[in-house]
Amino acid sequence: MECQLTADAAGSVQALAQAFESLPPGEVFVQDDPALRKMVEQSGTTRQILWSSQGGPRESSQATVTLAEALVAQTGSIFVTAGCGGRGASVVAPVHIVYATTKQLVPDLVTALRNATAQGQLEKNSYACMISGSSRTADIEKILVQGAHGPMRLVVIVETNT
Repeated sequence: MECQLTADAAGSVQALAQAFESLPPGEVFVQDDPALRKMVEQSGTTRQILWSSQGGPRESSQATVTLAEALVAQTGSIFVTAGCGGRGASVVAPVHIVYATTKQLVPDLVTALRNATAQGQLEKNSYACMISGSSRTADIEKILVQGAHGPMRLVVIVETNT
């Protein structure tokens, strides 16, 4: 997991551009949101972009870019819903890039869920998820394997001047 703290929108765009540059060639799936459209446009990327309004992420996507619903301080988790582009947006591609602001930081899961309920996020989305790190399993021969499911790399861009 990587966390990029940025001071402003320009810094967030630069962090996104650097994340794009570090990826192998290929398509990137992006949540269709005005803020993310602007960031992708300003990043100067020449990559093929698949917007969530065009369908779900493909297995060939090199990365997904989504917004967070909340950042949970107690567990260091990211709260996302299907609004980020469906269930696959946070697990299909090998890299998941999340954009959030410090205004989205909440102390605990109870607060995140209370806010999501008050904003109607849980009623209008079929999926809600807490991302707390790479998946882990020790099902086979009791050998711990990390990253068995979902992305191998998580990049969180947190803008502090909002």
